[in-house]
Amino acid sequence: MSFEQFAMMRQELFLIVVSLLLLIAELSYSTAQKHKVINFSLVMMGLVTIAGFFPTPTGTLFGGMYQSSSLTQLMKGILNIGTFVVLLQSAKYLKRDEMKDKISEFILLLIFTLIGMSFMISSGNFLMFYIGLELATLPLAALAAFEKYKEKSAEAGIKYVLISALSSGILLWGLSMIYGTTGSLYFKDIAANYSNAPLQALAFIFFFAGMAFKISLVPFHLWTADVYEGAPINVTSYLSVISKGAAAFIFVIILYTVFSPIVLMWKDIIYVVAILTMTLGNLFAIRQKNLKRFMAFSSISQAGFILLGIIGGSVLGMTTVIYFILVYIFSNLGVFGVISAVSNATGKENIDDYDGMYRTNPKLCWVMTLSLFSLAGIPPLAGFFGKFFLFSAAAQQGLYILVFISVLNTIISLYYYLLIIKAMFINHNVSPIAWFKNDFITRLGLLICVAGIVIIGFSGQVFDYIQNISEFWYSISIF
Repeated sequence: MSFEQFAMMRQELFLIVVSLLLLIAELSYSTAQKHKVINFSLVMMGLVTIAGFFPTPTGTLFGGMYQSSSLTQLMKGILNIGTFVVLLQSAKYLKRDEMKDKISEFILLLIFTLIGMSFMISSGNFLMFYIGLELATLPLAALAAFEKYKEKSAEAGIKYVLISALSSGILLWGLSMIYGTTGSLYFKDIAANYSNAPLQALAFIFFFAGMAFKISLVPFHLWTADVYEGAPINVTSYLSVISKGAAAFIFVIILYTVFSPIVLMWKDIIYVVAILTMTLGNLFAIRQKNLKRFMAFSSISQAGFILLGIIGGSVLGMTTVIYFILVYIFSNLGVFGVISAVSNATGKENIDDYDGMYRTNPKLCWVMTLSLFSLAGIPPLAGFFGKFFLFSAAAQQGLYILVFISVLNTIISLYYYLLIIKAMFINHNVSPIAWFKNDFITRLGLLICVAGIVIIGFSGQVFDYIQNISEFWYSISIF
């Protein structure tokens, strides 16, 4: 392989090098110095994130199994940003005494999942896609059960393994029928031989069901709340943002390319699933008292909004999905950053615990408010423009009833997001959460989230940049 061919896999190779360096660092530091691994990993991940936005050669490797394009590079860069913020928010959690011997394991598992997601996004063949999917999934099960001596964490790990096995089995069954009817696993070959034949339609349904488990779409969402509640907070934030974002990225790529010949069929399926996902996610979120379960159902409803962009089946649809996930990363991680900071300081994770917190921790309350308003789609924050563009993509296809239902769901989501804001600013509490000081790394993570929410909302250049890349990809990749 030439240097240019290696450069196509820059993201994956950099992450592999970082994981090897972390293993060396783990062996080099004594038990008393293990905390230095955290700073080392943050520096390395920061460099990988910055390097990810430099231009690299585009093309294919391994006979077309691996594809590199400006669009896949952008998607990987977005996931890198989110992972870097998650690591920043995890630093204080990893510095606890009981975590000293687990620091490297936690960080390595995160990096391994990111490597799998990168291979998955660049796949041009369903075999490569599935290998990347499993490489991303198995370490996440270990992360969900990371606090293995806690009953809920162990339960979360077991449930995630079982659900992942079930969803993978369904997905593989669909892929086997695709291979049986088309004679290939390559995206281009499948697209050229796909039609509305009954067996191929059934194959797509199985594929869609398997991916719906990964993205937490209704009715394949029931595992989400239990796993999110049992996993450590920083793992929950990673599951709700990075894992879901990666699955949504590859899902939209495959729908737009492999299954483009049956677009009329999958549009109808997504239409129904989008309504169910938004509505049920919102209605169940209203009932939650635990913040991790609350954010689980919030993430389910947000996945329903993502489908609005996917159903567009156009350049605008692709652009809005990528833009919305970028905004969603900053907004959701802003909320989880505050939840993590409060949990690390007090161990409290319920909404009622936040009553009157503005009196003692006003800065954290404002970060939480901005993030929740962005998730709800309040202007002029980035979340408003994310949802506006999603609605525009659906309206462009004449799906006005779907847009109307989505707007109603936006109003419902604003109600339950306001419940947290009401608790912090209005509810009276004789003994609110006491003031506590966050370390520099935690504050930096929160600052990045706030900056992303504000800057992306006021800058139209980000959307234009994503649109230009999507247009170029769309012009050369729709078979």
